[in-house]
Parts: sequence; structure tokens; C-alpha cells
Amino acid sequence: MTSIEFEDGAIQVEATIVAKGLGMPPVLFMQLVREGKITSRCERGIDVDAGRHRLTFFYENRRFRLVVDESGAIVQRSTVDFGRLPLPATRC
Repeated sequence: MTSIEFEDGAIQVEATIVAKGLGMPPVLFMQLVREGKITSRCERGIDVDAGRHRLTFFYENRRFRLVVDESGAIVQRSTVDFGRLPLPATRC
């Protein structure tokens, strides 16, 4: 698999990318995913952002976000650690 792939309406992201973005080893990331402690949100771009997807991953007070184009290439990535503050209420 390349880093990000689209298949049958689903988006697959290599665990190592998200683990690094959240600041943890891939093994721990996979464990937390299985335990339901990592959540995610996917948004599809419209208008000028058509063909792009924003993928956001949440764990505790950290948020990792990827913006990818229709080929799966990463256009932008960002990590926010809210420290002791809770995640914003818009978290899903």
C-alpha cells in the first residue's frame, strides 16, 4: 500500500503516518485503535477544495490532521497538542 489509498469508498492510511503525527510508536497506535481510544473524522472538500479530503485523528489532547488530494498525495499535515486543555467541542 502507498501511504494513502482510496478503495471502494474507503480511505486507508498507513498506521506509521498517523502514529508519527500523534507522537507515538506504531505498535501503540494500533493498540489504541483496537481499544477505540483513537477517533477520526473525514471531510470531503467542495468547491475550490473538490478532490481533497481532510482526515483528522484524535487522541487525548492531541489532534493530527492530513489534507490529501484525489491521488492520495499528502498536501498538508499538522499536529496540535492542546496540552492540559481539552480538545475543542467540535471533536467527533
